[in-house]
Amino acid sequence: MISSKEEKYFAAVDAREKDLTELSKKIWGYAELGLQEKKSAKAIAEYLEKEGFKVQLGVGSIPTAICAEYGSGHPVIAYLGEYDALPQLDQKVAAHKEWEHPETPELPGHGCGHNNLGVGAVGAAIFLKEAIASGAVKGTVRFYGCPAEETLVGKVFMVRDGAFKDVDCAMTWHSHAYNGAWGACYTCMNSVKFHFHGKAAHAAGHPFDGRSALDAVELMNVAANYMREHVKPDVRLHYSTICNCAPNVVPDKCSVWYYIRAPKRKDVDEVYSWLCDCAKGAALMTQTTFDIEFLTGCSEVLPNDVLEQVMLSAYKEVGAPKFSPEDYAFAEEIAKTYPEVLARDRRVMKEEYGENGDDKFLCDIVFDKVIENRLVAPGSTDVGDVSHVVLTYQIYVAGQGIGCPGHSWQMTAYSGSHVGFASMLCAAKVLGLSGLRLLENPELVKEAWDNFHKNQPEPYVSPLPADLKPNLEG
Repeated sequence: MISSKEEKYFAAVDAREKDLTELSKKIWGYAELGLQEKKSAKAIAEYLEKEGFKVQLGVGSIPTAICAEYGSGHPVIAYLGEYDALPQLDQKVAAHKEWEHPETPELPGHGCGHNNLGVGAVGAAIFLKEAIASGAVKGTVRFYGCPAEETLVGKVFMVRDGAFKDVDCAMTWHSHAYNGAWGACYTCMNSVKFHFHGKAAHAAGHPFDGRSALDAVELMNVAANYMREHVKPDVRLHYSTICNCAPNVVPDKCSVWYYIRAPKRKDVDEVYSWLCDCAKGAALMTQTTFDIEFLTGCSEVLPNDVLEQVMLSAYKEVGAPKFSPEDYAFAEEIAKTYPEVLARDRRVMKEEYGENGDDKFLCDIVFDKVIENRLVAPGSTDVGDVSHVVLTYQIYVAGQGIGCPGHSWQMTAYSGSHVGFASMLCAAKVLGLSGLRLLENPELVKEAWDNFHKNQPEPYVSPLPADLKPNLEG
């Protein structure tokens, strides 16, 4: 039950609703890609400075990473925020895609709701700051602005560079079709490019003088596809060939970009080593050379049973986002563009979580059952690396319609609408109240660390080479 003392911290978030919404709109409008979020990071940093936080813009090797702090001593409660966009999604709050730009590529868009994710974490930090400033609790609150989540870069580098070394607990959230505690573990991943180098020649006149980098890439891909039979069933390999050449030229340059995913880090490392051997074999067969550009890697998310219960309890007290009649009307209209997925997600809502959503287009209830509880979700997130060094937990908040596909123009529309802003304010209150409960009951932090040590199978090792720097050029 929310106490009268806690109500004033909720009021502090409500009083800033207009400012937080305008900040989210601003970041939605910037729609900057990973590691290029200069305007977004600056806007958040300036807002937190006005709120009395000590702000560092630029953390470790990433200029657009943020560490903002208020208070002193332990426990140190951290909120993780993101603000990078996705390519080619454009920016329209519309229920139908009625715009095209045939003369230019479509622009980036917030198709994952990170404009709201980052500002929601800002709101949570303000909630907890107000509690610390009032003298009701002691400790430190931090906001970490984490760039380039979409490319799984920001938090992995920040962890490697020691940004979280003295944090006691980290919390975050993400937009979803449902409301509830988020229990998925997600996959580990390596992102790596293999660049082959050959010798150019006329493909018809004297191909014997050339050595094809494209042939090397194709042979490497053939080897990788034969390798699939002999790796564990839950390993995933995705690749994309990068070669800009004409058919009548033996190409001297060609690259292939691989993602390697598996539930455990050691499996990714083993498959990656084997994939490097495939590259060596392809180079030998084609008399070419190659080099490896390791982009990033990430780890699985470690669960924490104690934080899960703290956050779920707070979530039930706060309740679901407060949607307006216009929000429901917008969701019903835009749902006409994804009817099959709407039907599937309504069925999942009923069968998996015991909630009847047959007449719903927006989820306006908080699930009792943990979403994707301890499942290995097929995607990856750099939140996983934070969870290996700090107790970490996250929640889902409905910031999109039931059935809305992620990384889509529909999701971009929701992210710039009141649906997304309502989810942002809800997340700020749930995360803020969870942090307050931890500062009020430091023994919960100790219990959560005990649970952390039980779930961590072995000491964390960064998947990144020690000398690797993020590609700030984009």
